[in-house]
Amino acid sequence: MHDRVRTPPAAGDLLGEALHLLRLTGTLYCRAELTAPWGIAVPPLPELMALVVVTAGHCWLDVDADIDGAGPRLLQPGSLTLLPHGVAHRFRSDPEATTDDLFDIPVEQISERYEILRHGGGGERTHVTYGVVRFDHAAGSKLVAQLPPIIHLDGWDDDDAGWLHSMLRLVSREAQALRPGGETVLTRLADILVIQAIRSWLDAAPEARQGWLAALRDEQIGRALTAIHRAPEQDWNVASLAREAGMSRSAFSARFTELVGEPPMRYLAQWRLQLARTHLRRTPEPLSAVAHRFGYRSETAFCRAFKRAFGVSPGSVRSRAATSPLPGPP
Repeated sequence: MHDRVRTPPAAGDLLGEALHLLRLTGTLYCRAELTAPWGIAVPPLPELMALVVVTAGHCWLDVDADIDGAGPRLLQPGSLTLLPHGVAHRFRSDPEATTDDLFDIPVEQISERYEILRHGGGGERTHVTYGVVRFDHAAGSKLVAQLPPIIHLDGWDDDDAGWLHSMLRLVSREAQALRPGGETVLTRLADILVIQAIRSWLDAAPEARQGWLAALRDEQIGRALTAIHRAPEQDWNVASLAREAGMSRSAFSARFTELVGEPPMRYLAQWRLQLARTHLRRTPEPLSAVAHRFGYRSETAFCRAFKRAFGVSPGSVRSRAATSPLPGPP
């Protein structure tokens, strides 16, 4: 999840290989110490997802009814909630409590990635560990696009070796008393929780058998996608990708478009540009080298394609990354 060498999954595990590409970056975590009555309104956080772990007490969470339609949800200790799409949401001590805007509430900045928020009227206590994270890879964008508005896991219903309950206990322990090194432990645990929540959804949800995820699971189309993901700079065309899939050109094009939702060469072009945008945010490499790295024969062609896809130049993306800090969570 962070910038360190990791061994790829075994050959044949195409979905696992896509998950291997997921990298959480720009993470920021907060320990919220709240006393009733209280309410916090979180604005939209574009391109970010929120992680919520209640470690003591309880709270009510609600999002726009047009997005979820489920009404306020009661969150209690032993559960994990993920909001994958950065939608506006509200936390309250009870469903009728008034809310204060997130960025109007002062916080204690412990480090660049960790802060403490204390808020409320002095009544019943609730402790929440809250994080905002970003998937800094094109695979993350594809996966997040298919996730539902809310993923909620209850640790007490976990029958898979009790991993969730055990990890939430560790999060609770670290959040209660931030010891030396505790910030690192807490943020790494939270990163793992995000991935585990997504894996649980992939295992259980019917929607995870559709679209891009279904294409990864398809024996033939999955091989072509993996070839693109492993070597986006290669001079792929429909014929060479069809050979990777072991199909005729016409059958491959039709099957790829049916599962992925777009033709192979359009997918390749968008995949390259998504990777390039991430690379520009993270490195000072010259544009000519970035263009070559992601399969473009000239800097001019790369810049033209990039601006057509994102509406801005590659250089402006790099400038924004240098000047735009991650917004703070509650």
